[in-house]
Amino acid sequence: MTSVITIEGDVLTQTTPPALPHATDQYSRQYHDQMNNVLRLYFNTLNNLISQLKVSGSTTITTLRFPYGAFQDSTTQTAANTTTAYPITFNTTDFSNGVTMVSGSRFTVANAGMYNLQFSVQLNNSVNATEDIDIWFRKNGTDIPASNSRFGLAPRKSVSEPFHIIAGLNYFVDMQANDYVQLVWRTSNVGANIIAYAAGASPTRPSIPSVIATMTFVSALP
Repeated sequence: MTSVITIEGDVLTQTTPPALPHATDQYSRQYHDQMNNVLRLYFNTLNNLISQLKVSGSTTITTLRFPYGAFQDSTTQTAANTTTAYPITFNTTDFSNGVTMVSGSRFTVANAGMYNLQFSVQLNNSVNATEDIDIWFRKNGTDIPASNSRFGLAPRKSVSEPFHIIAGLNYFVDMQANDYVQLVWRTSNVGANIIAYAAGASPTRPSIPSVIATMTFVSALP
């Protein structure tokens, strides 16, 4: 008998059903025993697969692993001028399965598919005027049309206290194997940037990454 369906890593593979023995012209117990053994192995394989995919009494999938990645950055990112586009960078990989961070800014996929890229960016304005920061998506080095968002930042609260806000959204992007996508930004004033904050006290609280991003597999390509 050949295997019916197997799970290898994050791939669900289907192969041909078993080859059944040819019927004899007359009744043969040996033939029926052989037939029963083939079918028993076949259905046992199917039952084993279903038991892995479904927890009894629920529809929870427990075996399949889909591509994903989660990344963050612990540094403040600044712009040298207002006429240059800067890739947003990451220095920490929290989770990775088929989605990796390459060259500090490239979300790179091992498998083709439709992916959902989500981000939250801690924006900061230390200028005493309203400023803007644009954030958009770039695939394989080329800007994705109509993917830009503009975030308006209010003037600073005081000389020692900047204005700060979280910018976040998600975007679906179709990817081939080994494609990469980047987050890119520009600012209307070099005093408006992407900032990280250290852990706080009174009360104790976690540090604030300058950017957090996740990328998850949604579907095979149409």
